[in-house]
Amino acid sequence: MALLVPVGRQFVALVTAGQPSAPAYFAYDAVLNRKAHGLFDAAGAPRPLSVEEFTRRRTGGAIVLDTRSPQDFATGHLSGSVNVPADGRFAEQAGMVVSPEAEIVVVAPQDREEEIVTRLARIGFDTVGGYLREPETAFLALADDMRQASRLTADELRRLLDGDAPPLVLDVRNTAEREEGFIDGSLHLPLAELARRVDEIPVGRPVVVHCAGGHRSSIAASQLRHRGRTDVSDLLGGYGAWLARTAPADA
Repeated sequence: MALLVPVGRQFVALVTAGQPSAPAYFAYDAVLNRKAHGLFDAAGAPRPLSVEEFTRRRTGGAIVLDTRSPQDFATGHLSGSVNVPADGRFAEQAGMVVSPEAEIVVVAPQDREEEIVTRLARIGFDTVGGYLREPETAFLALADDMRQASRLTADELRRLLDGDAPPLVLDVRNTAEREEGFIDGSLHLPLAELARRVDEIPVGRPVVVHCAGGHRSSIAASQLRHRGRTDVSDLLGGYGAWLARTAPADA
């Protein structure tokens, strides 16, 4: 019997089914790799910035990339910061939500600043202007510009969804993850696609972001706030916590 082999678009659809979306920086790196460019020089890497220098670059348009944990970020961060935790698939996820052309100033866990800069350089992001050496001290000087991030439990989200003005639930997991289950009525925009599809999110309505466990949702929620969305929360424990809450008691 002859084996039928799909061709063209059918073949591409078959082999990519369920695969996560490619981060936007892949295309940027593909172009960069065809050009002549110097090697990354760790000795000449960005330096620590004073509060005044940091503020000047931030005011000038630099993106604040806060690489602390979602918990530390939620407790207190600079307004407009984008949270991409250092522990995890940091470089890949940073490449999903930050433009490679943008100047970046880094807030990092103590003594991991140079590591963060190097990991960004490995994906072609060599526009880091510097980093805060002692962020906790700097935050005291910048207290008027500090914010907290809203994080909801599964029970709190359930109550909101049952209320008169339910929020929009935004699922930023990959397609294969969503196929295993999802919150009814949620909008699905994988994290890797969020930057280019953010206009699909209705304005004027609270948004609660979730992923599988609460890591990617902090990234996505911070990006939405960076883009001017003010009423954004993320779900503690992600879909796993939601599933545990809604599972039958005898399951």
